[in-house]
Amino acid sequence: MGSITARWIDVQASEPTDAELIRAAAAGDRTSFGRIYDRYAGTLLAVALRIVRERREAEDVVHDVFLEAWRAAKDYDVQRGTLRTWLTMRARSRALDRRKSAGFSRSEPLDESRMTARASSEDPSLSSDRQTVRRALAELPAEQRAALELGFFEGLSASEIAERIRVPIGTVKSRVAAALAKLRQHIGPVEAT
Repeated sequence: MGSITARWIDVQASEPTDAELIRAAAAGDRTSFGRIYDRYAGTLLAVALRIVRERREAEDVVHDVFLEAWRAAKDYDVQRGTLRTWLTMRARSRALDRRKSAGFSRSEPLDESRMTARASSEDPSLSSDRQTVRRALAELPAEQRAALELGFFEGLSASEIAERIRVPIGTVKSRVAAALAKLRQHIGPVEAT
């Protein structure tokens, strides 16, 4: 058993970091970019699915994001955030653009089963991070969690959220600020890779 653990640790230690992979990809290394794809395609698909709700549309979003990332790899700045965050925010933005351009209904209420659904191809190594975030979200008051979800997954502005849930815009902003503060407290600082 000890030798299996030692081999696993050796394999993990020899894995290149995200920063190393993106630098190599920026220099034109397709193999490194393929490894980035393998690490994050499942996560990006899950984000896109939660927003556009149709697998084909979500797959198109992921494809577009990786094409964009390949072209913009030299622009990635490790000081501004993790590669996962850089890719995820691109996927979220593209999914929201697609959702808006495809004429999706913006008045559809959030479906709790959709909010907890996960794509089958998600990266299992991120499971503990997901559990931590889910626990932190579950501990938020319902009105704070709803404001965050409407902003992130629906792409609504503070004024649109206020209109949707029929509260003053200042209340929405207060709820979002309080929720983010609680999440930061619960999750702690995020380490760059």
